[in-house]
Amino acid sequence: MAIEQVLYRASAEATGGRDGRAISSDGILDVELATPKEMGGAGGKGTNPEQLFAAGYSACFLGAMKMVAGRDKLPMPEDAFIEGEVGFGKTAGGFGIEVELKISLPGMDDSQADQLINEAHKVCPYSNATRGNIDVTLTRV
Repeated sequence: MAIEQVLYRASAEATGGRDGRAISSDGILDVELATPKEMGGAGGKGTNPEQLFAAGYSACFLGAMKMVAGRDKLPMPEDAFIEGEVGFGKTAGGFGIEVELKISLPGMDDSQADQLINEAHKVCPYSNATRGNIDVTLTRV
């Protein structure tokens, strides 16, 4: 699916791989990276690509739900949140990830919540980018 018009473009530079640093072009994002002990690294204070992906997907999906709620005249709980969980592991061809989005929509009717989640999954850029490439599980909590 080609983008018809780019509305925003982000840029970040990573150095040092999983034990380095990532900095956005505007300097707002500036994070130390560290390989988790579970992956053979030293661990430490740095974040990692999986945590950044979990945060990005969670925020993007929540934004998609807000857009869908406005478009489809559905209620959107003010205290809604998403906890993204990214799993990293071996595949037949190397390594891969899987994602679970744990979606909290307090006080929302089940059918409307399901509609909101399903529609958001259709329009979320992260969902569209990952569809058919990795396992994504959407769980209401």
